[in-house]
Amino acid sequence: MAKIHMILQGKGGVGKSFIASIMAQYYYSKSKAVLCIDTDPVNSSFHSFRKLNVKKLDLMNGDNVDPRKFDNLIELISKSKSDVIIDNGASTFVGLSHYLISNHVSTLLQEEGHELVIHTVITGGQSLADTLNGFDRIMKQFPDGVSFVVWLNLFWGKIEMNGKSFESMKAYLDNKKRISAMITIPEYKPETFGLDLREMLQDKLTFDEAIAKPEIMIMVRQRLKIIKDDLFKKLESVSSVLA
Repeated sequence: MAKIHMILQGKGGVGKSFIASIMAQYYYSKSKAVLCIDTDPVNSSFHSFRKLNVKKLDLMNGDNVDPRKFDNLIELISKSKSDVIIDNGASTFVGLSHYLISNHVSTLLQEEGHELVIHTVITGGQSLADTLNGFDRIMKQFPDGVSFVVWLNLFWGKIEMNGKSFESMKAYLDNKKRISAMITIPEYKPETFGLDLREMLQDKLTFDEAIAKPEIMIMVRQRLKIIKDDLFKKLESVSSVLA
C-alpha cells in the first residue's frame, strides 16, 4: 500500500513546496523510494530541486486548468509502488480539490490499496486568516477516511489571533478529531537561521547539498544542519502517519 501525500492550501507563498521538499528529503534519508510530483503551473518550486527527481505534471490547457488532465495524475499515482508526494499550486487548488471530491478519489485510492493523506499549512503573519479559512474548508469538504496533517509554519510569525493559539481557535476545535498529526516549522531568527534557510531555498538546494558545499561558510552549514536535524526529528515523531 502506498501513502499519497498531497499538499493542499489555497493561499500561495505559505511554504507548500518547502514542506514537499522536506518530506522528500526525509524519505531519501531513510533510503526509501518516493515518487515526487509537482503540479504547480506557475512556480514549479518543488520541481526545481534537481536532487529530488521531481516529475512535473502539466494540468493546463492554454491558460486554463484542464480537469481532464487530473486523470493523468490519478493514473500515475494509482500505479505507484512507492509512496507519493504531490506539491499543488495555489492556482490549481480549487480545481484539484473539486476534482478529488466530486470523483470520490479518496475512495478509489483506498480500493486500489492506497491511502490519501492531505497536508495543509497554517502560517503566521498576514496570511493567518486566509490559511485558517483554507484549512477549515479543506477539512469540511473531504470525506471520512482521509488523513490530515497540519503544518504550523511560524516562519512569518506566531500563529495567534485575538490572544488565542491555534489549538484554542474555533477552526481547530471544530476539526481536531480529523487531524492525524501536527508539525511545527519554527520561527527562525531572520538574521541567522532564517536568512540561511531562505538563501538555501532560493538556490533550490537540499540540506545535504548545502551542508556539503565548502564555499558556504562553516557556521551557515552548521545552522542548516541544526534546522535539518530538528525538522527530521519532527517527521520521525509522526512517522506512522507519513509512511
